[in-house]
Amino acid sequence: MSDLDWVPQSCALPTTEQPLRVAEWDALFSDRLRSLSRPQPLHLLLDLAGGEGVDGRVRDLVERESGCCSFFTFTTTAGQDLIHLDISVDQAHETVLDALAVRTAAVVEQR
Repeated sequence: MSDLDWVPQSCALPTTEQPLRVAEWDALFSDRLRSLSRPQPLHLLLDLAGGEGVDGRVRDLVERESGCCSFFTFTTTAGQDLIHLDISVDQAHETVLDALAVRTAAVVEQR
């Protein structure tokens, strides 16, 4: 999925920076994603492999994403070998979470 049409108008990240941010998420998921689940329509759960610097990388990316897309709620929990990343949105942004889930699964399938 290379098309950024799914990025909502409420995203405050400049359009020229959006492909770079998407590439950061893609790289994180490609390198670190171990599991993906969707327990509810407005909630996505990801488990990322831990390692040196990974927790900081995830927290930095989440903080920057929260700054431009305030409709996301991110919760990170670092374990011994995994980082749990919970992502939720409000009803108005369910389609954005749908697109993120599809994109995440596609990145993993490409590995």
